[in-house]
Amino acid sequence: MNVLRRKTLAKAIQLSLLISLPGLAAAQDAPAPAAANPQATTLDTVTVTGSRIKKAEVEGQVPVRTLSREDIERTGLTSIGDVVQQITGSGSGFNRTRNASGNDGFPSDGGGTGAGSTTVDLRNLGTKRVLVLVDGMRWVNESSASGVGAAVDLNTIPLAIVERIEVLEDGASSLYGSDAIAGVVNVITRRNFDGAQITLNYGQYEPGDGQSTGVDLAWGGLSDRASWFVGASYYDQEEVASKDRARTRDPVFGTGLALGSSRVPGGRFRFVDPRNGGAYDLVTDPTLSNPTYTPGLPNCTSAGADRADGFRCWLASRDAFNYAPFNLTQTPSERAGLFGQFRFDVAENVNWYARALVNRRESLNQAAPEPIDLGPGSGTAFASNVVIPVNHPFNPFGFQLDSSNILTIRRRPTEGGPRLFGQQVDTTYFGTGLEGAFDVGARSWFWDVNASYSTNEAEQENRGSYNIKNIVTALGDPAVCAATAGCTPLDIFGFNTITQEMLAYISPVFRDRSENTLTQATANLSGDLFDGWAGAVSFATGYEYRKYEGSYDPDPQTVRGEYNGVPSLPTSGEYDVNEVFVELNVPLMADSSWGKKLELNVAGRYSDYSTFGGEFVPKYGLRWQVADELMLRGTFAEGFRAPSIGELYGLGTRFDANIVDPCLGSNYAANAANCAALGVAPGQPQFDPQISVETGGVETLEPERSQSFSLGFVWTPSLFENSAVARRVDIEGTFYKHRIEGAIQAPDPQTQLNLCVQTLDPQYCNGIVRNGATDQIESFSNFLANFNVIKTDGWDFDVFWTLPESSLGDFKVSWQNSWVGNYEAVGGDGSRQPLAVGLLVSDPVTRSIPKWQSTGTLEWNLNNWSAAWTARHISDLVESCGDAADFPICRNNPAPGLNRLGSTTFHDVQVGYKFDWMKGLQLLVGANNVFGKDPPVCLSCNLNSFDGSTYDLPGGGFYYVRADLRF
Repeated sequence: MNVLRRKTLAKAIQLSLLISLPGLAAAQDAPAPAAANPQATTLDTVTVTGSRIKKAEVEGQVPVRTLSREDIERTGLTSIGDVVQQITGSGSGFNRTRNASGNDGFPSDGGGTGAGSTTVDLRNLGTKRVLVLVDGMRWVNESSASGVGAAVDLNTIPLAIVERIEVLEDGASSLYGSDAIAGVVNVITRRNFDGAQITLNYGQYEPGDGQSTGVDLAWGGLSDRASWFVGASYYDQEEVASKDRARTRDPVFGTGLALGSSRVPGGRFRFVDPRNGGAYDLVTDPTLSNPTYTPGLPNCTSAGADRADGFRCWLASRDAFNYAPFNLTQTPSERAGLFGQFRFDVAENVNWYARALVNRRESLNQAAPEPIDLGPGSGTAFASNVVIPVNHPFNPFGFQLDSSNILTIRRRPTEGGPRLFGQQVDTTYFGTGLEGAFDVGARSWFWDVNASYSTNEAEQENRGSYNIKNIVTALGDPAVCAATAGCTPLDIFGFNTITQEMLAYISPVFRDRSENTLTQATANLSGDLFDGWAGAVSFATGYEYRKYEGSYDPDPQTVRGEYNGVPSLPTSGEYDVNEVFVELNVPLMADSSWGKKLELNVAGRYSDYSTFGGEFVPKYGLRWQVADELMLRGTFAEGFRAPSIGELYGLGTRFDANIVDPCLGSNYAANAANCAALGVAPGQPQFDPQISVETGGVETLEPERSQSFSLGFVWTPSLFENSAVARRVDIEGTFYKHRIEGAIQAPDPQTQLNLCVQTLDPQYCNGIVRNGATDQIESFSNFLANFNVIKTDGWDFDVFWTLPESSLGDFKVSWQNSWVGNYEAVGGDGSRQPLAVGLLVSDPVTRSIPKWQSTGTLEWNLNNWSAAWTARHISDLVESCGDAADFPICRNNPAPGLNRLGSTTFHDVQVGYKFDWMKGLQLLVGANNVFGKDPPVCLSCNLNSFDGSTYDLPGGGFYYVRADLRF
């Protein structure tokens, strides 16, 4: 190494340390070291997502993590979404553990619950802020039959067709348009494939459940002018029932019935007896049949007091309902897909392609038997105004029950079985285009034009739910019921009192439907404009047109307000966008005392939306190749995300949030003056922490606008190259920072209620309406708005180490890390939302942000043998204990009322052998979570007492075998 190069390298190392020390920043060009030529002395590059210029020298300007097919196979997973969710920069997203339907209701973004889907979140900024491409073209958004989704369901893309997955964890709106605030996932399909391949998969969890089976078929060929590839995939994932795991059999692990539901199979009846003015809170005694109410017996001033008439006074720890065993820890899913791609050279420098895909997913969610709520504030006009006359054949109380004396009546008809939500989702895609090149003098130019049409249609069939209008009719005047076709008087007063004849009238099948359609056309041009003083100035430009159409059509009974569950209204809308972009790559310096090359990359995109008008976003990047072994890079970008169809046009829907009312129960004393000003009387208990929150879209929403910054390095020290300790070592680091202004989000309901009580400010209190008799919250409006700011920053740090060749085999070590330094979401009113670094929150869905996530892998190859060991580490989290604050399961650590979820490490192992038969037969045997590590107990997590978007399932490891034959 000459003196000049040593000085240059010294400067580079000093500068890189200055850059990296504040955050030990880390980048994501993971697979590049593995694919690099070990004899090379410069940083090798591959064509990756992050630039529209078709020129290798611009690669490496942005952090891109590439998951090769070998990386994917090493995970033992069979879903693209599951694979991407395991990278260290991924946040919380829907996956196979999300048994959502019937529990979460309808989120405020109008996208539905995403039942059965798998989505990806990057940088903890939400799944809607990640753009998903397939071969560089946008993929259609999900449909779950419960809304118009704004994120992509990666289960609609069969894993069998994937060559690699490129993940850009950087703002890229200037290159790709809306939705790329947090990054881009680009799925590259298999193209140059010659021969055939069959892959068989089987796996199951240690207790013997959750079996998964899969078959992938691939066939392709090459000729002088054409190439083709056909891939078919079938995958069947069976359920894991919550009742089959100790962790998930109880509502909250270790607390028993105390935190169970107040909606019980025998019925809970809170009323005032008009004959004596006594207030009663009764449940049916399961040891006595045919309850007959006797006035004058204890009126339940003492919880749990016994009576002799078939009823007893409510006591939560004895009478609550354990809903957990009815749920699923892993939802069943069956997927089948067929993909074909054909390419043909129509001329010397012109290529035509066509690709098509069909995919079907059938999945199922299961929830506990649907409860029936009657009386004031029960959620619908039918239920709130129920009248059970004195002459009703099953009324045991001897007086008419109506809104004048009912406080609340709750009955969970277990006779009807659990709620079952079955989804059928069909995805179709067709794309075609021309690609070509031409020369202008000595310069080559590249062009392409593309068009595609894709649709995602979902149908959902809901069994085990109820028609509340029919329920009220069957509980009403017997003469009216007798005159109504199919009506049978309903008995809700006791255990196992509802007959099949009664169920036939009150429990129809509900059918919902949703659809998303994307039509797009693009044209691109790229090449070198001219030679500058340090090299050729490269250029790319293009035009893009997109049209989005979406609709959600709930069952007509739901539209009429007759659905006993979470209500919703139809949604439909469309918009289109025209865009142009330009990108320039300008060499500023080459082969000087300051390094090998310095390049400036500038990009800009103008978008014209039919919904809100025009938007321009720029991006600036610097790439400094200081020496052959060291590169520094930095980017600054502005971005935006257009409001989705659901966010704009989603009509009134509802979700149920777990909220602690500051004015009820023991909380009243701390807020007495303000609670009195809100009309709440002291001593009122909170009947149920689950409060129905009304939500919906707003047509006047503005786009979200963002700023993204990254700074990093890639260092391949020559000191270790072909040395005694390594053949090659690559060290990468990136610091990132994102800021979103005007983020589209609904206020956190708990925060809104707390601020209402603390300040009495109408901006918080408007829309929160209490029942005049019980002071319970009867309605809670929580609509979308453009929030003030969401901001986050953090660091990535990765090391890839290829050890020297030895008689023991080839060894490679990779260690990838992500640290989140800060995450903060602030409402437009200045209120701080609860999600933050190191915290887990669960309303409306469970989300967590671990401070540190790390994945380390040791790979070994010797002749035909291969093996890999992977450790996945998640740092500790903190959650609110909520109603479990007084239970030993709550650690009250790091402060009273808080629970610490300890740090967790999962270990995966895989061993393979390749037979020299045909073109190769490879057998793989592996185990994920080989030691059966249980995730930490989560007290606030919906349903199953663990966060399935962050941790593996409890109750044992997952074992699998895979056979792959090529011929």
